[in-house]
Amino acid sequence: MTEPSQAPFGSWKSPITSELIVSGTIRIGLVALDGEDIFWTEGRPTEGGRQVVVKRRPDGSTTELNRAPLNARTRVHEYGGGEFLVDKGTVYFSNFSDQKLYRVRDGSDPEALTDSGSMRYADGVIDAERGRLICLREDHGASDQEATNAIAAIDLETGAESVLVSGSDFYSTPRLSPDGGQLAWLQWNHPNMPWDGCELRVAKIDASGALGRESILVAGGIKESIFQPQWSPDGVLYFVSDRSDWWNLYRWQNGTIEPVAPMESEFGAPQWGFGMSTYAFASADRIICTFNQRGTWSLATIETGSGTLRPIETPFSDFHQMRATATKAICICGSPSRSTALVSIDLDSGSIEVLKKASEVEVGDGYISQPETIEFPTEDGVSAYGFFYPPRNADFIAPDSELPPLLVMSHGGPTGATSPTLSLRSQYWTSRGVAVFDVNYGGSSGYGRPYRERLNDNWGIVDVNDCSNGARFLADQDRADGDRLAITGGSAGGYTTLCALAFRDVFKAGASHFGVADLEALALDTHKFESRYLDGLIGPYPERKDLYDQRSPIHNVDGLSCPVIFFQGLEDAIVPPNQAETMVAALRDKGLPVAYLPFEGEQHGFRRAENIQRSLDGEIYFYSRVFGFDLADDVEPVMIENLHA
Repeated sequence: MTEPSQAPFGSWKSPITSELIVSGTIRIGLVALDGEDIFWTEGRPTEGGRQVVVKRRPDGSTTELNRAPLNARTRVHEYGGGEFLVDKGTVYFSNFSDQKLYRVRDGSDPEALTDSGSMRYADGVIDAERGRLICLREDHGASDQEATNAIAAIDLETGAESVLVSGSDFYSTPRLSPDGGQLAWLQWNHPNMPWDGCELRVAKIDASGALGRESILVAGGIKESIFQPQWSPDGVLYFVSDRSDWWNLYRWQNGTIEPVAPMESEFGAPQWGFGMSTYAFASADRIICTFNQRGTWSLATIETGSGTLRPIETPFSDFHQMRATATKAICICGSPSRSTALVSIDLDSGSIEVLKKASEVEVGDGYISQPETIEFPTEDGVSAYGFFYPPRNADFIAPDSELPPLLVMSHGGPTGATSPTLSLRSQYWTSRGVAVFDVNYGGSSGYGRPYRERLNDNWGIVDVNDCSNGARFLADQDRADGDRLAITGGSAGGYTTLCALAFRDVFKAGASHFGVADLEALALDTHKFESRYLDGLIGPYPERKDLYDQRSPIHNVDGLSCPVIFFQGLEDAIVPPNQAETMVAALRDKGLPVAYLPFEGEQHGFRRAENIQRSLDGEIYFYSRVFGFDLADDVEPVMIENLHA
């Protein structure tokens, strides 16, 4: 073996290039089972982010069901999810460009089932007895008012639509009982988000197919969050609730609610998208579940009779889209050393079959930084958490006297979480000699409701304190260079980034990826799902307009004193590009180094390979010029205004 070469941090040559990341990577989304066949969606950056429904047969052969240009993606709540369902070999999916529902019968071309241009559909189930599809429907037909949400039924022969449930601002997760006689669903109203509080309701279906006049409130309210209602094979309604301050599993039968395997762990997650699943029934007597303890997920079985939980040993630490048969768990998994993959886990032997990898990229262990869970002190005498990735590259070492630059990552949401699953985007940095700290600041999920509620009324304060204190903590331990601390984030994480740069003096540079700069503009000009989100994070608008101004980086550019780079999709309906453009102009006028990379055709989050690649390379180029290290690779330069400053 050759001895590693000495080079400054940031200047190491890495095999993990931006081109490698996008060329060999897809996003595995919704998963569904139909008999012995397995279906999933693939988001493909090399096809402009198009989502494809893939069918896998027991012999391992696969078929793509929606050929280009069809794109299986719904815009309900803008974040989508629940974009397809399958029943007896027939697939129904929402097409992104026209938002119509399409049907694909085995061996046939897709055909449109609906024809209304103002409707969007998601999260459906088949009501076979009545020949219809029951799903969420979002009506954008009235331009002078917000969209109208409902649960609707669509006739599978004629495409005729009828509303089953309406009147609330939002709905999700309509689920039929096994005998087809009852429908369960979730609903909530402004200003709540579903993780704040929602209601689980059940209604009987009458002979005409309509719901009975009176639905039953099973659980929930404005201060209780319900997640994933699901009927067991023997007709018992299960659901996840945070009534104990932890998202735990419960069941409702004979009018009584009882806990199932209570523990201080999270069996649920924030419902940003539809179709999420953390548990599934292998049988009426056996549940396959995943639960989160301090940012790390585990797999287990639960005996429904006794409530006994038995962990299943696997090499994974992250689980999504839990599905099950009598003998197998099928889900999306990942770990610090394995990229995300769709796998099948034998429930008896524990053997694992990889069905589809999200990345075909193979990188040697010598270039992979393993995460270290960090608990650090922050404001008000509490702790916050994150995953620290030190620089690692088998071919290089840094001079003894040098400490690495640190890139603090602030996740989006802000009600969300980061996980330690292998991310080549993080390794892109660490393999070049830049340390990474991925922070689960107060407000993140996975640590119980009180931790999640630390952000209530305090967005732009708690998250900023935690990211700043985490960076200081690592610098004080000589694990990072205190003079080369940077922060980056997208969407809500971009807001945290801009606030940290405007209201604190910890960081020396930052990158905002489609980040929020103007809270008032966000409150006035965003989509329905998040239009009242800020009531809980900041305060009611316009009553507390003063807080919106105080915490908006766009109104506090005087506090900015370091370089910032902005990445923005020009078709972003959640954070319109004028917010980034206004910030860029302010920094330009102030004489601070600033760069702006707008992307045509991108919305909220980048899906096209060339733009993902450009944003990665553009960000490290920016830091190399700001922090003064040379890059080992030829990277397309970014125009940085006021760089001499």
